[in-house]
Amino acid sequence: MSNTSTTTMIQVEQLSKTFTLHNQGGIQLPILNNVDLQISAGQCTVLHGESGSGKSTLLRTLYANYLPSSGAIHVRHQGDMLDLATATSHELLDVRRHTIGYVSQFLRVIPRVSTLDVVKQPLKERGVADDEAEARATLLLQQLNIPERLWSLAPSTFSGGEQQRVNIARGFIQNYPILLLDEPTASLDQKNSEVVVQLIKNALAKNIAVVGIFHDSQVRNAVADHVFSVNENSLHSTQINDQPVALNH
Repeated sequence: MSNTSTTTMIQVEQLSKTFTLHNQGGIQLPILNNVDLQISAGQCTVLHGESGSGKSTLLRTLYANYLPSSGAIHVRHQGDMLDLATATSHELLDVRRHTIGYVSQFLRVIPRVSTLDVVKQPLKERGVADDEAEARATLLLQQLNIPERLWSLAPSTFSGGEQQRVNIARGFIQNYPILLLDEPTASLDQKNSEVVVQLIKNALAKNIAVVGIFHDSQVRNAVADHVFSVNENSLHSTQINDQPVALNH
């Protein structure tokens, strides 16, 4: 599965994150400690670890939702390596618009905005013509088995699985050079999980770097090139070829 490209898209160096619990007397809660991680184009790196190990914290830090306590996160943006830990707000917005896509576990949208408009938004923000944006949104919604009768409705009224599929369509509509996935198939049935696996494989074939958390072992085995064990802060390379991913504990 691995692409021949070895272009580094994310270089994490000595990344640490500690949360301060202000409502509990300022208790310090260390989550990540001196993480080193390299993400390459055309490869899928899976973050693995027990609950509470810091997988989601690491993923959100890669998206600059959390500011690191120390260390660096160098991201290849517009041809240059930009450190998200020191980037300005304007630079971070530009990174999210052009370089890093993120599919979270929850769909956050403005009420009363239609599903079609929600999915089109990332392309519209980049100035893509409406007819092209709508064509791409329509294709993804069809692939993800969202009935056409729902496209004009606000996704806030949908079931959890339907909302997640809208979320996935929105994340995949633009060919971001880097794509972060936080349990994208958690609320999906097998049929729709297989669709997501194919979308991920298509992204990898386009040389997109994918970083994800997948609790579904079948999905993980189908897409992973590497497994990064957050507990051990070490990267284990794997060759998949339809064989189970070996995890070292």
